Amino acid sequence: MFDVLKLRKMFPIYENHPDLVYLDTGATSLKPQCVLDKMNEYYQEYGVNIHRGVYHLSYLATNAYDEARQKCADFLNASFEEIVFKRNVSEALNFIALTYGEEYLQEGDVVITSELEHHSSILPWMKLCERKKASLRYVKLDSEGRITIDNFKKALDSKVKIVALTYVSNVLGYITPIKEIINLSHKIGAKVIVDAAQAVAHFKVDVKDLDADFLAFSSHKMMGPTGIGVLYGKKEILKKIQPLEYGGDMNDEVCLDSVTIKEIPYCFETGTPAIAEAIGLGRAIDLINELGYDNIKSHCESLKKYALEKLKDIEGITLYNPHCDLPILAFNINNVHPHDAATIFDEANVCLRAGHHCAQLITKWLKVLGTLRATFYIYNDYHDVDRFVESVKECVAFFKQFEGDNYE
Repeated sequence: MFDVLKLRKMFPIYENHPDLVYLDTGATSLKPQCVLDKMNEYYQEYGVNIHRGVYHLSYLATNAYDEARQKCADFLNASFEEIVFKRNVSEALNFIALTYGEEYLQEGDVVITSELEHHSSILPWMKLCERKKASLRYVKLDSEGRITIDNFKKALDSKVKIVALTYVSNVLGYITPIKEIINLSHKIGAKVIVDAAQAVAHFKVDVKDLDADFLAFSSHKMMGPTGIGVLYGKKEILKKIQPLEYGGDMNDEVCLDSVTIKEIPYCFETGTPAIAEAIGLGRAIDLINELGYDNIKSHCESLKKYALEKLKDIEGITLYNPHCDLPILAFNINNVHPHDAATIFDEANVCLRAGHHCAQLITKWLKVLGTLRATFYIYNDYHDVDRFVESVKECVAFFKQFEGDNYE
């Protein structure tokens, strides 16, 4: 376990909210001072544009930005040119569908996805399949709601050209056997797009080991700033993709009737980028490396087990993923809409997510309108779990008087 009280001193939000129990890292993580300092360093010491200036401050900014891209590449075991900066995972996944998918998906082809997906992993392909007269095919989930290899094999055939799946479910915390899925997909020539938004904060993601074709993650879910995400793509595939947007800094020469574009990844990044955010992301990666994935995993696993042990004896709740792989707990107070229940937690200064979590298909699979979701990370401790559990009990007790009002 981390020394959480010491660790929290790194996160200024706790100075302003010392009684905070933050259990919504699955939506966005808290930001440490070192990341904020790194972004402020850019703004205060060399806050100018990159790639365009021929003066010293522009060199410093460009160098810091390029260093951040290299850190992202090393983080994933990728090459520098395989890292494309986007605003977030949603933009990255849309970019793949609108470029690679638009070019290579044909009428009659099949895209495999699942009911576990975040909307950004489904909707771009759903709309593309409509335009292309292709088909969207869902992997059948097992009784727990997991993607299994056996069920994936049943969905796989020669018509499948693209597989778009989550690495970790943002609702149920299940880890997809993505490496085996990629191997099976490649045997029939299909490309695999991995949504790693919930993965990178918790364990090492090695794109070369996975052999992923595309993979995306967001900075803000791993202690970095909002407004920047990373798209990884194999360079031999990226080189075949045409830019989606045109403008400044992505071209080499512009003539009256033609343009030559830059090499990857710059051809996919038009205009002034999120410079400070990229630099902040680089510092967040440094922090994860300093803390160590083994320590992060051990700490979060301990909290998850402790919470599950405490929750199992509480009557009046339904826990939908008691065997979750990561510390993402989806539950409901029986017969109570999660939005109503969330107000009780908020009064206790316990921050939970309530709703469908941008994943309506798995919510419908669970046959509920939505769920409460508690997610734990490095700045949480056993005391947070105790406060959370006490709030669950208080919530159950409060709504007992309304037992006749069944929202589900």
